Amino acid sequence: MSADPDGSKTDVFQQAQEIILKDSSIPQDEKEELLKLIRVLIEASEVSLAAPKKGDQRAKLVTQEIISKHALVSLVKQQADELDALKKLSLHLTSSLDLPTVLDAVITEAMRLVRNAWTVHIFLYTHGRLEFGAALNADGVRNKVWAMPRKNGLTHTVATGGERIVVEDMRTHPLYQGAPEDWTGSIIGIPLIVNNIVVGVMNLSRSTVGGFTFAELRLLELLADQAAVAIANASLHQMVTQQANSDIVTGLPNRRALDERLEEEGKSARRSNTQFAVIMIDLDGFKAVNDTHGHAMGDEVLRSVFNFMAGSMRATDFLARYGGDELTLILRQTDVTLARVVTGKILESIKKYAFISPNKQKITLGVSGGIAIYPLHARSGPDLLRAADAALYHAKKHQRGTFVIAKSSTGPLDNTTVVQSMG
Repeated sequence: MSADPDGSKTDVFQQAQEIILKDSSIPQDEKEELLKLIRVLIEASEVSLAAPKKGDQRAKLVTQEIISKHALVSLVKQQADELDALKKLSLHLTSSLDLPTVLDAVITEAMRLVRNAWTVHIFLYTHGRLEFGAALNADGVRNKVWAMPRKNGLTHTVATGGERIVVEDMRTHPLYQGAPEDWTGSIIGIPLIVNNIVVGVMNLSRSTVGGFTFAELRLLELLADQAAVAIANASLHQMVTQQANSDIVTGLPNRRALDERLEEEGKSARRSNTQFAVIMIDLDGFKAVNDTHGHAMGDEVLRSVFNFMAGSMRATDFLARYGGDELTLILRQTDVTLARVVTGKILESIKKYAFISPNKQKITLGVSGGIAIYPLHARSGPDLLRAADAALYHAKKHQRGTFVIAKSSTGPLDNTTVVQSMG
């Protein structure tokens, strides 16, 4: 009596299934795909599987052959992923020297490379300090700071030690003692290193516990190497740009930065249909400082008084050195009424300023200024500067110690539109 071939095939599949399920090197979702493939191959097999012993041997042969091919396919896939990741990184990270753009490209790629990735953070590390760079979570929320680095936490340890740290379970790891209860899963911290200097730390957390695969670690290390170079280049570009846009005497934004900001404010005001103010400010009494104490002392006074005034500005205000002893102040979303209030405060504030010279002489200064409002007095940056400068000239000549509102496009300066000190 002949053996049931269907029964033999079932036995072969069960043997193969047992081998596959015991192999911990194969991801769970891929095991199911392999078992489907084995079932198809067994069903299509023309070789007799009647004898149980031969069936066992056949199961092993079929399974081992498929597993070996699977390992080869996995290796090729891993290498392809690495090449693809490097290609994308090269395109993204070399296409821009803007630091926020570079950081966004890094976190986006990191989330793509690791299964079950939940959040990725980048913290920049300069002069022994960590500061937030960028973040992304699985829901697509960007640049939300979930938590700042703790002194003895993962990020700080990676930054100071310069070594990668893998935490397989945050609930049991010493680095997460005392951490919030909802901090669960696994996380990896990777230093971003250029020329043996740590420039940042990239943390990637997962919703699952356990270690990271060799392929994931390899891809994340490649990403970290590329990211470190890109971040260093972008940071250098940012520093050079900032230096190019800064006045060497006072440290304030210079005329080049002022022109760029005026262009930005004009575009923003047109989009939102809002106003903004351009205020020209000139120091009263500064010429006497240069004549009496020399230009070196004059530079010190300029640096001192200009930064004194900058210290009282709002975060949204923009104060730049226009040239000589003149400043330009841009006030976002500001009309004539609000501009009068702000300039009134400037007049009151300057009364409190005094510079003590090396010979203990007390130097005090005043200010005069001109105010122009977009689009009331002009619709372009250069025209607003001219309008405010004309108002400043009027104030210096006729009403020193005040701020004068610019003339409209149809009439002369109105002497009633003068902001005077409240004292």
